[in-house]
Amino acid sequence: MAVVMLCMLALIAEALALLMPNSVAGSIAFIPYLATALIVPNWIALVGVVAVRVVTELASRRSAGAPLFNVAQTVITFSCAVLAYRLAGGESLASLSELTLAQLTLTNGLPTMLAFVLSFAINSTLVMGFIAAKSERPLVDLWRGAVLSTIALDILATPIVFLFAWVYVKGGAFAASALWIPVLGLRQLHKTNLDLERTNSELLELMVKSMEARDPYTSGHSRRVQQFSLAIAKGMGLSPSEIEKVGRAALLHDVGKIHEKYAPVLRKPGHLSPDEWQIMQGHPNDGAELVSTMSRLHDIVSPIRHHHERWDGTGYPDGLAGEMIPKMSRIIAFADTIDAMTSERPYRKPLTESEVRAELVRCRGSQFDPAITDRVLSNPVWRMLFPPAPAVSETTATAPLSLITTPRKKEARQA
Repeated sequence: MAVVMLCMLALIAEALALLMPNSVAGSIAFIPYLATALIVPNWIALVGVVAVRVVTELASRRSAGAPLFNVAQTVITFSCAVLAYRLAGGESLASLSELTLAQLTLTNGLPTMLAFVLSFAINSTLVMGFIAAKSERPLVDLWRGAVLSTIALDILATPIVFLFAWVYVKGGAFAASALWIPVLGLRQLHKTNLDLERTNSELLELMVKSMEARDPYTSGHSRRVQQFSLAIAKGMGLSPSEIEKVGRAALLHDVGKIHEKYAPVLRKPGHLSPDEWQIMQGHPNDGAELVSTMSRLHDIVSPIRHHHERWDGTGYPDGLAGEMIPKMSRIIAFADTIDAMTSERPYRKPLTESEVRAELVRCRGSQFDPAITDRVLSNPVWRMLFPPAPAVSETTATAPLSLITTPRKKEARQA
């Protein structure tokens, strides 16, 4: 009876699955799943959980590959969780119904934690590994994007799983169902937060695309600067939260150009006049003011404002020098310049890899932070920015790297 009841609650949770980053569907079905393992830690629970998974996959009507994988990973994950629980000394909570919650925590708390952590690790690794193999993207990046967004809720769920199983044992199906209602409420709150974050990201993308639509030569520039900035930030060993901020600031570094006053200048195909150049120098400040209106982006206002400052203090808009320039701004300056130098413009061809390297060396200590310059020029980071070209066979043509942006000043080829 316990398996049937908990599996019905799991079906409800699966029907209300959340769409997370990287097109991963997540649900709180793992709460009744693991509660089933605590109450009936044997093959009967496994059959019930797998049955729920099969029904869910059949209802999804997807192609065979993903459903088969999902069923298989459920079998592996749940089997390992039950095995870990039993090996750690965990007993069926149904046989310990006379114990208090405190007593159960002492006897079965550690096995429950072990089962939960193991199931979480196996599930996330298998799912992210499957997606990484299909998309040919790094497993670590995928895991960080999908798992970290829900890890706080997952950690909080450990005692909820234990409490949920105990409530069922003590109060039966009615009590467990009553507890399931607020749990679903927490799930809805988390879904709302994820939807808001997704909407914010889409709005940022819309802002960037609107700005780049004004200048056909810089289409895609912000996204490439973001990719370069992320590579440099990772190479510098920044924390995941700092890397995320760098990526967001890099994506929006030129958003100030969305103002109408920049439109005629951006559409000009040739070199800029001194007056036009002075107009363009206002875009970092305009971008910072625009971004400052969004409360969730206050931490990247300064990096956006100062991404055209120079190490020697001759940059703009405030003439900051050295360590006074925000670290994120210094990173974006490299990415912006590299993208500008490797771009193709009507009046010049893109620079080669060796020419870009020579320019960075020449501007070390004047335009660029010397320490970051050395890190960028080091082999690991440099190879991320300029991957080795694949060998070209006699019958295979290789397209050149498409990096299109706009240099506006000869000695500092930033867009």
